Amino acid sequence: MKVVISDTKEELGKLAGKAAADLIRNSINLSGQANVILATGTSQFDTLNELIMQDIDWSKVTMFHLDEYIGMPDSHPASFRKYLKERFLDKVGPLKTSYLIDGTGDAQAQINQLAELITKHPIDLALVGIGENGHLAFNDPPADFQTEQPYLIVNLDQPCRLQQMGEGWFASLEDVPLQAISMSVRQIMKSKHIICSVPDMRKAQAVKDSLEMAVDPIYPASILQQHPHCEYYLDKASASLLSKPVNF
Repeated sequence: MKVVISDTKEELGKLAGKAAADLIRNSINLSGQANVILATGTSQFDTLNELIMQDIDWSKVTMFHLDEYIGMPDSHPASFRKYLKERFLDKVGPLKTSYLIDGTGDAQAQINQLAELITKHPIDLALVGIGENGHLAFNDPPADFQTEQPYLIVNLDQPCRLQQMGEGWFASLEDVPLQAISMSVRQIMKSKHIICSVPDMRKAQAVKDSLEMAVDPIYPASILQQHPHCEYYLDKASASLLSKPVNF
């Protein structure tokens, strides 16, 4: 586990984006391609802003993403498909392929299709964040650490839904969907490398729990302690509650 603490979230994003770019280029150099997972949400703004400025042959990159609300059209401001199209796909060269989760139709059919696809694309790098409730993707506590399904339908708990409203994606709690399609914890953990970008004071307790508590489904992101190549990128605010030395 590597933990890097920056003075600001902007610096955090630059360091995380550059580290991600190095890993993507290395995968391309070694195998001629790279398979990546991208996260969304406000925590990823600066990381993605840096990543899109990097010199990468995107035509050799296949992209998956972590989650999407069930019943959410991609015209909605909170749609993660919309987020990735506007903040990433429209700003880089055409990718080899991008697989976006569509939760507007038959959710189980979408899950089955994505499961078949990601099984054929071993992931070189996953960019993730941590929710205020400690969730990894939309795997709210207690997260399912056992399922081998690559994707699943999940129920969103109230703290998760309050975070989405608080970040400005929805006008009220009632507007936040109750379910989503999420990549599973075990599927995320199959990635060769994981970069976890987590800025802001509101994530400080979740960061502390993920790094200092025992691995437990109550702290979904604590599972990252078991990954052999995971890097955390924090700012001073999100790292402010850590009590252990962070250079480990």
